[in-house]
Amino acid sequence: MVDISIPFLPAGAIFDMDGLLLDTERPAVVLWIELSRKLGWDVSEETVLQTVGVNEADTKAAFIHAHGPEFPYDRIRDELIRIFVERAGKEGIPCRPGLPALLERFEELGVPMGIATSSDRETALWKLDRAGLGGRFSFLVCGDEVPRGKPAPDIFLLAAKKLGKPPAECVGFEDSPAGLRALHNAGIPSVFIKDIIEPPGDVLKTVWRRCADLAGAAALFGPESPKA
Repeated sequence: MVDISIPFLPAGAIFDMDGLLLDTERPAVVLWIELSRKLGWDVSEETVLQTVGVNEADTKAAFIHAHGPEFPYDRIRDELIRIFVERAGKEGIPCRPGLPALLERFEELGVPMGIATSSDRETALWKLDRAGLGGRFSFLVCGDEVPRGKPAPDIFLLAAKKLGKPPAECVGFEDSPAGLRALHNAGIPSVFIKDIIEPPGDVLKTVWRRCADLAGAAALFGPESPKA
């Protein structure tokens, strides 16, 4: 990987969506636990947190592994989506703190920005629209468009390909251990912004920079190029 100095001018910026751009992970964790318990299933927060940042197929597999094949995953998921859509329709979807400052910084620098999310395209576009972020990004790569979900590197490698740049010359933003592993596996320098999970030490060792919020990350980027 390129030995990157600060400030760094990346060839492109690649963002996770849920928990990184959008404040959607915390409400989802609470709903998973509440709705499961209403149906008599004692789902732990630990089980739900294991699914943060991963795609739909791997999320379902995690719940089935923890609770067995009789776990009513589809029923609970459908009810969770119904509640989420109803709330978002009334209230919109909040963005994570500091997002405008970072997006404006990259726009000033002329750095193209894209999203690599484990959500499917239809859901991702709807969420971005409800959050007022439609049109702010050059491209969108979704979990249903790659063979393997995070922590495999597929989604970030496809994002770098859309940028037409080597992965090591880009920068990626993530809040989840699975996403940070995926960035590392793709050879993309990562910026970690914590939402609800503190990654294990082996994951943190792969992180290029950690920031308290998205606004704080803006100071990492400037006109100077990375130095080999």
